[in-house]
Amino acid sequence: MTAIDDKIPLGLCLLTVSDTRTLAEDASGDYLAGALQAEGHRLVERALLPDDRYALRALVSKWIADPAVDGILVSGGTGFTGRDSTPEALLPLLDKQMPGFGELFRAISFEEIGTSSLQSRAFAGLANATFLFALPGSTSACRTAWERIIRAQLDARTRPCNLATLRPRLSEPA
Repeated sequence: MTAIDDKIPLGLCLLTVSDTRTLAEDASGDYLAGALQAEGHRLVERALLPDDRYALRALVSKWIADPAVDGILVSGGTGFTGRDSTPEALLPLLDKQMPGFGELFRAISFEEIGTSSLQSRAFAGLANATFLFALPGSTSACRTAWERIIRAQLDARTRPCNLATLRPRLSEPA
């Protein structure tokens, strides 16, 4: 563990959920990969899967079980169309939900896109001491989530508290 005023590099996985994009066309994933690495975090693995709740659940379960993974960023599949299934796929995996993330994301998004923000089903939580953030698939939404919420919470220097320094205590017995 580093000193309290130092950054704590975390191992993060990145999953894009899309039926229409490939990794070569994944601007949102490219943005998030570059942003997390620019903050000193490690990109453990990156993947793109179609909107298939069982495939999503299988891959995220694998990452949650990997002790090298501190957090997972998922972009896409959080809307209202018939194929959008990220919440249905991943919410059952959470040990604890982080309702404040979705609430804050939608409040910030309201400043940017008005009432269209109500269509976002963005969420976050904790599974096996691993943070999971599920974001809309647009690059602007991913930028908003990273720059206005996630980056600061994964930075050990953020006061009065942050998720990075909380990480060692997440596996404490109840």
